[in-house]
Amino acid sequence: MASWSFVGRIHRAVYRATGGRLGARLAGLDMLLLTTTGRRSGRRRTQPLACFRDGDHWVVVASNGGQDRHPAWFLNLEARPDARIRIGRQEFAVRARVASGVERARLWPWLQQRNPPYARYQRRTERQIPVVILQPMPEAGGPGAPGLSGPGAPGTSAANPSWAPRPD
Repeated sequence: MASWSFVGRIHRAVYRATGGRLGARLAGLDMLLLTTTGRRSGRRRTQPLACFRDGDHWVVVASNGGQDRHPAWFLNLEARPDARIRIGRQEFAVRARVASGVERARLWPWLQQRNPPYARYQRRTERQIPVVILQPMPEAGGPGAPGLSGPGAPGTSAANPSWAPRPD
């Protein structure tokens, strides 16, 4: 059986080569490519992840299949919350943060409905599986992420620069 890292490499390559025509949906879920900066190496690391749209933000879940440790991409975001996402052919800058208690309470049941394995993953581990909000950020010298508008969109409110959840 192929390892998950091998499957991830193939998924990444196909997604990139086809501009997201293949790989942007998997098992009925929307997928994005998240590129973080390695917390120790400083190298760019790209991971395909299931993603969910919540208003002007994207939401990803650091489930790691219910393992007792956080996935590497999450640890990279803890150290350096600025990242990039690719959705289809569009790529833009984001800032990551862990959902606050109120946000998580609202999102977690919805996320489990959209992807039922999340409930099983949570039962497998004692850690609380982080729900990560990806806030689109304005590009340097540019207008921000394409197609986003309204409250919370780049240029309409101050972004939360810290990794910590927002106060409830």
